[in-house]
Amino acid sequence: MDEIRIDKYLWTVRIYKTRSLATEECKKGRVLINNSEVKPSRIVKINERIDIKFPPIVRSFIVTGISQNRVSAAIAKTLVEEITPQSEFDRLKMLNNTFEKRDPGAGRPTKKERRLIEKFREL
Repeated sequence: MDEIRIDKYLWTVRIYKTRSLATEECKKGRVLINNSEVKPSRIVKINERIDIKFPPIVRSFIVTGISQNRVSAAIAKTLVEEITPQSEFDRLKMLNNTFEKRDPGAGRPTKKERRLIEKFREL
C-alpha cells in the first residue's frame, strides 16, 4: 500500500472536497509532481513533492503516508506535509485586502464611487 492515484490521494488527504474536483484540476494542469504536470491516473509514492496551483498562489506538499480510504482531518495531517513558503500566504493575504470590496447587497458602484475607485487606483 505505498502507491495510489493522484486524484484519489488529493481527495483522501482532504486537499480537494471531491474526487471529481481533484480529477478536473489534474486535467487543467494545476497539479504537478516533481515539477511536471500529471494526469489523474498518475501514481503517487511516498516522499514525492506535489505542487498545486491555487491561483494566485502555489501550495507545495510532501507525501508522508498513503491511505486507500478518505480519512479524518487529524489523520490527513499525518499523511501529507505542507511545505508552502510563508511568502505565498502573505501574498494571498495582501491580494485579499483590497479596497474595492463591497458589502454584500450593496449593488454596483455609482458613477461617483467608480470615479473615486479609478482615482485611487492611479495613486
